[in-house]
Amino acid sequence: MNGKLHSIESFGTVDGPGTRLVVFVKGCPLRCLYCHNPDTWTMEGAKEVSVDEIIEKYERNRPFYENGGGITVTGGEPMVQLEFVTELFTACKAHGIHTCLDTSAGCYRPEDPAYVERVKKLLAVTDLVMLDIKHIDSAEHVKLTGKPNEHIIAFARLLDETQTKMYIRHVIVPGITLVDKWLYRTGEFIGTLHNVDRVEVLPYHDMGKVKYKNLGIDYVLKDVQPPTREQVEAAKAEIIRGIKATRNGGNHNERE
Repeated sequence: MNGKLHSIESFGTVDGPGTRLVVFVKGCPLRCLYCHNPDTWTMEGAKEVSVDEIIEKYERNRPFYENGGGITVTGGEPMVQLEFVTELFTACKAHGIHTCLDTSAGCYRPEDPAYVERVKKLLAVTDLVMLDIKHIDSAEHVKLTGKPNEHIIAFARLLDETQTKMYIRHVIVPGITLVDKWLYRTGEFIGTLHNVDRVEVLPYHDMGKVKYKNLGIDYVLKDVQPPTREQVEAAKAEIIRGIKATRNGGNHNERE
């Protein structure tokens, strides 16, 4: 099976544990205001690459990946090409390769039982899911991404149900997600999950501005400054406070 790809990075170091072969797929249903890969939104310009070609590329450089690395599929949104990623990860398992799915779960359909079973087949060959929680409030999620978040929350619940190891990633944007009540609620939700191995609080950056200009797309957040280190640390503390409140069985200090 061929995947429709944007590119492949041979030596990724920030897309999962260890050094990784990172596969960037094309296609995404979300339109996050801070997205730094708007060139992956559509299938336009996609390169068709087979599962065998990706495995061969990995095997040529296997010594670089063997110290805890593997293959990560990101995008775009990997679950747009669910069957391709499932076939790739199945091949990875046959070759003893660690698999990581970097997803926002923007196209997950919990109301479709047949689709959910297909997703479970993918999770069965996935060692780690890095799940982006864009915004904990659904109405605010619509403003930020163009879509509500109920299906994303449902996907996190599925990961919990299937005991799939996960990292939670949350980008903090001043005035949007860098708000104490939203950070606290994000922590409360994370506190209900049992297979979260790591929570990554990522500062918003504007390095994608040039891509937007080249693509003729308005960059809505052009006047938003990235958060300071102090703001990032304070955001982490607020999320941790929410996690602890949930896990301690009380939320008497819940943010209004």
